[in-house]
Amino acid sequence: MNSIDYQQIAQWLRDAERAVVFTGAGISTESGIPDFRSPGGIWTKFRTVYYDEFMASADARHEYWHQKSQGHRDFADAQPNAGHLAIAKWESEGRVRGVVTQNIDGLHQLAGSKQVLELHGTAREIQCQDCGARYDAESLVAEFLQTDQVPQCQQCEKGRLKHATVSFGQSLPTDVLEQAVEWSQEADLFLAIGSSLVVTPAADLPVIAKRSGSRLVIVNRDPTPLDDMADAVIAESIGAALSEIDRAADT
Repeated sequence: MNSIDYQQIAQWLRDAERAVVFTGAGISTESGIPDFRSPGGIWTKFRTVYYDEFMASADARHEYWHQKSQGHRDFADAQPNAGHLAIAKWESEGRVRGVVTQNIDGLHQLAGSKQVLELHGTAREIQCQDCGARYDAESLVAEFLQTDQVPQCQQCEKGRLKHATVSFGQSLPTDVLEQAVEWSQEADLFLAIGSSLVVTPAADLPVIAKRSGSRLVIVNRDPTPLDDMADAVIAESIGAALSEIDRAADT
């Protein structure tokens, strides 16, 4: 994509009053977080533990904790990259309304973003499925790795503890999804970044935005099904592309 295109996107960003950023796994791979579902990735080595099974079976809960603990270090040590930092800067400057993300790594918040809608929850916290109590994930994952025993809820003393993420077979949080749809309907610029845009209902958000009159910019390494709908498509490094837009927006 040439510099004139970046200048145009930067102008759209400057002109926008209700810009929304939507992110997927692609933005986090540049922070060293692996694509767990790629060939050889962690999740390809284990069987899927569905939410209903987790709730019903102690063995399934142990398997779930084993899998999650294997992947914990990869994201727990990760730091925000240039893409996360650019997005946080835009929010602080009033250029974007907030972020809707499919990611569970919390890197947007670490970068400084305040308005973040996490469609799939966060792996940085553990939530009791019975009483709703929340805990920091780090200490409980360490406990499991040391004891090989699934931690118990200290508040209700019997609750089933699970990462505060959306598991297979578990519905997205209704309030978060409704807020994301509202932001999309009201957007005048929608930037879809690092997402394959194939998993619904998240992939419906840029469509909702475009049909509601928003400009749509897609930044993703690989083609997406919505490229033909977009006003601009950037198939480059996310960090480099967002940094270029940011520089152009500041001139």
